Amino acid sequence: MTGDALTARAVGCLAGAAVGDALGGATEGWESAEIHDHYGGWVEGVVSSIRSERGLVKPFSPFWKGDGHVTDDTLMTRVLVGAYERKRDHLDAYDIERLVVPAIVDEQTWIPELDREDLLYHRLFLAEKWLVLKIRYGHTAPRDAGVGNIVNCGAAMYIAPVGIANAGDPQGAYGEALDVTAPHQSSYGREAAAVMAAAVAEAIQPEATPDSVVDTAIRHANDGTRTAIEAVADTAAGLDGWRDGGLTALRGAFAPFDSVGAAYAQPALNARTPSRLHAIEELPIALGLLLATGGDYTETVLGGVNYGRDADSIASMGGALAGALGGTVPRGLIEEVGTASKLDLESPGRTMADVARELLTADRARFEARVRAMDDLSGVPV
Repeated sequence: MTGDALTARAVGCLAGAAVGDALGGATEGWESAEIHDHYGGWVEGVVSSIRSERGLVKPFSPFWKGDGHVTDDTLMTRVLVGAYERKRDHLDAYDIERLVVPAIVDEQTWIPELDREDLLYHRLFLAEKWLVLKIRYGHTAPRDAGVGNIVNCGAAMYIAPVGIANAGDPQGAYGEALDVTAPHQSSYGREAAAVMAAAVAEAIQPEATPDSVVDTAIRHANDGTRTAIEAVADTAAGLDGWRDGGLTALRGAFAPFDSVGAAYAQPALNARTPSRLHAIEELPIALGLLLATGGDYTETVLGGVNYGRDADSIASMGGALAGALGGTVPRGLIEEVGTASKLDLESPGRTMADVARELLTADRARFEARVRAMDDLSGVPV
């Protein structure tokens, strides 16, 4: 991660997200106390998954989690990067139909958790397969397709490239993410994705701090997403890391906004339904860990890994934000996860840095054309 600051931060963001995703995959679906008991202490790096060690791999989802394998969070992120790479401009809902859905269901790619090339569709969770169901088979208009899906973090987990594309413009990132995720999510799932994109756009700025990232998230968030982030941030501000009761405190702060319930593996009957009062868990907790650790990359990610529940997405989002802030993603972890997953974790960040520069050039030209038009319309320079 050498060279210019934009490239370094973009690489840190996406490589940092991938490392967090791989580490968190081992503990996904378990509660923090269960994780601590199983491993005999805190997870500090790449480990085998609890599911595989207990022989609980299901025929319906025979995924090789843990052992440094990235999950669908990273694979979907790479698909979105590929869409930007092809279009070289801002994306909208119709680009998801044109560029993302074909990459999911028509093109084979390497799936680390299956240890083979296959359609990404075969790895995705049901809420992400919804994209194909509604757009390819249901012929639903892209901006309407997300309505009816379960409300989860499926869109927020891969939205970081939108923040890089709009680096320094959180409001632009928020708006673009709302359009990009319209085919996939609705309600607070879509809102969280837009807020996450805005947070990345802020984090990648030279003078950004964990506080400015959280403030940006709160400023753009609405309804339950905003109040959940505020509640978790207030709790995180009083913590010195997450190891001494911090995870329990963060979970307690978020619990009133959670529709899933106390037992993640046994969702409540009203889990993941649209609401103006609820929020997804992953983004507020990731932001809380970022605050509690002072933006330290490793501690932010390990906090998500040991928090459990949707650990891969929490660690991935926290890793993306800490990496975008310039936090050091350990070279050893990049190499270990990259080798285990058989993927180059740094090339997506380099691609997005190049795209962000091109986008800024195009945006500047569009803005200058608008200024000239307003000058002509007004009769005086604007």
